Amino acid sequence: MREVYSKFRARVEAAGLWPQGWVARGACYSLSFALVLLVIEGLLKPFAPAVSNSLSGWVKFLVLVALLLFAIVAFRWLKRKLLWRLRNRLIVTYVFIGVIPAVLLVAMSLITLYGLAGQFAIFEVTSEIRSQLRRMEAVNAAVGNELAARLERGENPTAESLEGLRKRDITWRRRRIAAWNGEKLLPLVDKTEVPISLPNFANNGLSEIARDQGGLYLRVATAIPVGSKTLTIISSEPFDKQLVSTIAADIGEITLSDSGTQEDENAVSKASPAAAPENRPPHVVVTEGKNRVELEPSFTVGKVPRAANSFDREVTFFAPLSVLNWRTGAHSQVGALMQVQTRPSVLYGHLFAALGDFVRGVEYILIAILIIFGVIELIALITGTRMTRTVTRAVAQLYDATRHVDRGDFSHRIPVKSQDQLAQLALSFNTMTASIEKLILEQKEKQRLEGELAIAQEVQEQLFPREITQLESLEVHGFCRPARTVSGDYYDFLAASSHKMILAVGDISGKGISAALLMATIHSAVRAYSVESLPQIREPLAVGAAAGAGRMRAAWPDGIDLSPAALLALLNHQLYESTPAEKYATLFLGIYDGRSHRLTYSNGGHLPPILIGTDGSLRRLETGGTVVGLLDSVTYDESCVEMHRGEIILAYSDGVTEPENEFGEFGEHRLIELVNENRHLPLVQITQAVTAAVDDWIGDKEQPDDITLVLARAR
Repeated sequence: MREVYSKFRARVEAAGLWPQGWVARGACYSLSFALVLLVIEGLLKPFAPAVSNSLSGWVKFLVLVALLLFAIVAFRWLKRKLLWRLRNRLIVTYVFIGVIPAVLLVAMSLITLYGLAGQFAIFEVTSEIRSQLRRMEAVNAAVGNELAARLERGENPTAESLEGLRKRDITWRRRRIAAWNGEKLLPLVDKTEVPISLPNFANNGLSEIARDQGGLYLRVATAIPVGSKTLTIISSEPFDKQLVSTIAADIGEITLSDSGTQEDENAVSKASPAAAPENRPPHVVVTEGKNRVELEPSFTVGKVPRAANSFDREVTFFAPLSVLNWRTGAHSQVGALMQVQTRPSVLYGHLFAALGDFVRGVEYILIAILIIFGVIELIALITGTRMTRTVTRAVAQLYDATRHVDRGDFSHRIPVKSQDQLAQLALSFNTMTASIEKLILEQKEKQRLEGELAIAQEVQEQLFPREITQLESLEVHGFCRPARTVSGDYYDFLAASSHKMILAVGDISGKGISAALLMATIHSAVRAYSVESLPQIREPLAVGAAAGAGRMRAAWPDGIDLSPAALLALLNHQLYESTPAEKYATLFLGIYDGRSHRLTYSNGGHLPPILIGTDGSLRRLETGGTVVGLLDSVTYDESCVEMHRGEIILAYSDGVTEPENEFGEFGEHRLIELVNENRHLPLVQITQAVTAAVDDWIGDKEQPDDITLVLARAR
């Protein structure tokens, strides 16, 4: 079972569908619990309906939680996928910085223009209503002044007094007027008409839309003092389809919604077909204070004009009308509602009708500003797109370059075609990869050289004597520690017979491989000339140079003589011919005869070895000549010293005496004291004491030169 689960999880993880975060796991857990509860709910429904119903609520809650968490996971995944690429991030940034503000600005402008157009349309409608009320106020004043004059003359006004107005003005055919002298109704109306009542609030005058007898009216009350009484004139005109049609004639379609239809269902049922159109708009519910008022459409008049252009869309506005209840005197701020449907071109024509050609110029200016704004936005879009491509291309090139570097391809270069900061970044990357490539090549070359040096070191270690055959009367020991991988110093011990040994100590000019190669050459030559070709150097004169006075010879048992001076002269000639002019070596050669306890030597420019006696006396082995390999046709002298029991030969290179610190050089005197103090110890321990003292003298600094030390003690 565990293996099946592991395989299933591996497949799901490979598909990237395994929930990683706590949100995804929470969504899966919630959905799983919901499914479990759904199964339990289905099982318990026949036996325990109450428990099943309670579980149903939990199922819905858990499903809602799961959907919410899955929505969060989906949003994160979508954001991660969409915003992984830099280009998408820049596009989103540009949209938020450039596009959305422009869209909001345009939207705010359109909303503002829409609101202004609506206010202007409402103003047009309400101004027409106020204009009608002002005309009625003017008529009331004229009629009131005429009636007051008649009353003051004692005349009684009759209904015929208004017949002249009805004949001359067609609006008076719909208008009704009533007058009261104090509380007495004057006989100005036909007895067949229903008289207008005079409420108490009308005695002070008013100009309102009033609701009376199930209908809406424009009513104006005017009070004129006549003697001790007040003459009150009330004019009334139905606020109906005919009146609204005059308002809608130049605006558009107007629908009047009235709450009074609910108060008088009979009036609605008896309304004409024109007053109750078949395609009547739905009722409108408004809130006035704490009360909700339903307004039913009463009639629709007018017609929406044709569009002037494709942008001349139909717009709809609402104008609430304040209505006075004629019976109670209560005001309703939304007693009626006028829905105005028109077009911006109509409102534009009404607004700028008086400005003439000036409006056309303003229109052209606004169109020009709109075009300029669009061009600027287009240029910004193109520029932003190109800049986005530039940035994303540079990032993509850098990403591709890093992939090459990750694969070890440091030869890849990013093409640079611009002179901006991104181009400088690409140039910097190219410079970095070029430097890395160069460093890698140098590292490979260094590793190759180190490998060659390691081989050279191994070869050189084989050149130094590893197993020394000690003579019965002479104890020898040599030590060499290179300053670098290989050494330019040289020492060797050659046992020529059971009682004779050749000692060689040298120092090659320079350091490193060239010095090591020259050291190997000298090593091979010394061994070849001193062992394999002895007959060729029997006499010092065999080299072709004149023998110096006091020159010594070493006699071998077979009668062959070997001369250190002749060997140095031969080595000098060979090195001079086979090496550059600046290459040379210092070399000390000595032949010790154990039977006679005598050392025959010749010093070719090396630091003179020191023979330290048991009483501390010093003898320097200086006889010889100049360095080897610098000049041709050079002769060397040789000398012979007798060694007593316990005397020590100390031969060394300048790497022992020349190291410096703040107190100066290590020096020859300090070296001699160390050897003399430890002369009773084995030669190996004497060497260790000297090298330890030299290391302490150098301290943390790098070893400046090769350290070579050769010790020989007679016994």
